[in-house]
Amino acid sequence: MKQLQKYEFVSSASLPTRWGQFTIHGFVETATEQEHVALTFGQWQSGDVIPMRIHSECLTGDALFSTRCDCGAQLEKALQNIVEQGKGVLLYLRQEGRGIGLLNKIRAYNLQDQGLDTVEANEHLGFDADLREYDMCKLMLDTLNVQRVNLMTNNPKKRKALEAMGIEVVSRTPIDHGITDDNRHYIRTKTEKLGHEFDPHLLK
Repeated sequence: MKQLQKYEFVSSASLPTRWGQFTIHGFVETATEQEHVALTFGQWQSGDVIPMRIHSECLTGDALFSTRCDCGAQLEKALQNIVEQGKGVLLYLRQEGRGIGLLNKIRAYNLQDQGLDTVEANEHLGFDADLREYDMCKLMLDTLNVQRVNLMTNNPKKRKALEAMGIEVVSRTPIDHGITDDNRHYIRTKTEKLGHEFDPHLLK
């Protein structure tokens, strides 16, 4: 009996956006049927350094315009950066709430309303502070012929994950966008407890 791969490519299609004409590529985790997508813009050759972001799904920030986090602003800025640079990739991973899921994220928000920070809230619910995994990125980037990247992130865990799977992170571009009075404490917590690399002047 043939053993299925852990992750599989499904299909691609054009995806016009207000920033430009992207292509969307669908992938699936075969064991869980969890779906992930990649957006690509422009053309490149093997070995080119590709602007790239790994973005974890955030329904509240990406689609509902919440300012409790900076996710939606970072997503928009990453797509804008890719178009301005003429090529790039955005991996959109279905890992809501740093991996705890949408409803548990709402429970965590409730605990934050009561005074816990984002890490304490996750731990109070019985989760680690960050449950996200990035091993699916290897198949996604191999499929897209990407070996070397300029990574748009503030999260060193993403850089380490890519390097561990053989992707060369040539440079890192910070993406300090979407910081508001509503989320400044949240971002400070990510900086102090999770090691995210934000410009400290933006968090005062």
